Amino acid sequence: MSLADDLRDYAKKTHDTAWSRREGQKVPSTDGVSLGNEAVDLDAVVLYADLKDSTGLVKGYKDWFSSEVYKNYLYTVSRVIRAHDGAVTAFDGDRVMGVFIGGSKNSNAAKVALKINWAVREILQPAMDARYPKNTYKLQQKVGIASSSTMVSRTGIRGSNDLVWVGNAANIAAKLAALHSEYPTYITAAVYNSLSAKVKFGGDPKRDMWTDLGDKDGYGKIYGSKFWWTIS
Repeated sequence: MSLADDLRDYAKKTHDTAWSRREGQKVPSTDGVSLGNEAVDLDAVVLYADLKDSTGLVKGYKDWFSSEVYKNYLYTVSRVIRAHDGAVTAFDGDRVMGVFIGGSKNSNAAKVALKINWAVREILQPAMDARYPKNTYKLQQKVGIASSSTMVSRTGIRGSNDLVWVGNAANIAAKLAALHSEYPTYITAAVYNSLSAKVKFGGDPKRDMWTDLGDKDGYGKIYGSKFWWTIS
């Protein structure tokens, strides 16, 4: 069969085959979903963590230094996600995607974002400055969080494939993490309205940690936070 015939056959089969869908009780792994028209439906909260101005980092600094920044940031984000019942589902250059499900998914994701902010300020930047006293690079990052029903399917070819997360949550979370604004953390109104009091209010005296930023670029109402949560 020629390559063109193979592509035609695959496209026709994809459109002609009925989908087999099941409700997910956990975040699926790649091996848990077939390459056919099989999908897992999740009520999910998606978190995207993104290094700010990674292009400037790569252009302005040595490759080995940029690699160290990437490694430390991606490791930290991944560890904090997993520590709060989230699943690390994708790496995309300088970005990490995490998925949370279950009754505490909104609060868990928001807490992760605040802890990432703390870790960048209190662990990663100090470690960088201690090793390189003349360093001028300041690590900045943003986290976006959104929720929605999400259809998870597996795409690609044998030996080279991955899960695809189809739903508003992944799309909006990624765009919130790319906003050019002063807040390191952004959440949608749906996430904000589902936060526990412990994650919604903080500081001394207690106050709302999330600022109403109004409607942004078609995402609906969003909230931003400059707060952080200490990691012990």
